Amino acid sequence: MSNHNTLAGATGTRDYFLKEEPHVENGTALGFWLYLMSDCLIFAALFATYGALGRNYAGGAGGAELFDLSLVAINTALLLLSSITFGFAMLAKQKGSVKGTVVWLIITMLFGAGFLGVELYEFHHLIHVGAGPQSSAAMSAFFALVGTHGLHVTFGLVWLVVLLLQIGKHGLTRENNRRLMCLSMFWHFLDVVWIGVFSFVYLMGVL
Repeated sequence: MSNHNTLAGATGTRDYFLKEEPHVENGTALGFWLYLMSDCLIFAALFATYGALGRNYAGGAGGAELFDLSLVAINTALLLLSSITFGFAMLAKQKGSVKGTVVWLIITMLFGAGFLGVELYEFHHLIHVGAGPQSSAAMSAFFALVGTHGLHVTFGLVWLVVLLLQIGKHGLTRENNRRLMCLSMFWHFLDVVWIGVFSFVYLMGVL
């Protein structure tokens, strides 16, 4: 059977349609790298904003009084562990193990959800003590930067759930492997950004 469907046009000419959409080799990877670079610009602008406003607490409590480094350290450990477990998922994918890939992705999702839970607790605590985003320029910049990162993690978790469903239904197909590679780049990118947040916002904030 031919790989093409042939339709006769009204004018007698023939149009040919591929049964599957053509996909340029490495096209997705290139496009996703371009997306990550645009995301780098977003976070660079947020870091620059925090750098300019991060000491303007409007006479209120500063970072040394507001930030709980032990809590932030736990959150950092959760995200870094999720990056490690994602690496194990990619190793399982290379071995063709659907079960191993799914198990490690679920563990990654749990670590990511734990990270978000701790971050939401921190936000609730800061707002409760009167250090919400409206309290000062510094806290506005803080919530914008850390909140944007948390929003990215949320999107990553949604993407992870959808990909788990696709792998469970179709297995480690070429398309799912490509999607898994893109999600892996996205997840590790968020880890790198968080290291910057931890160092620039929290550590420097308590000094």
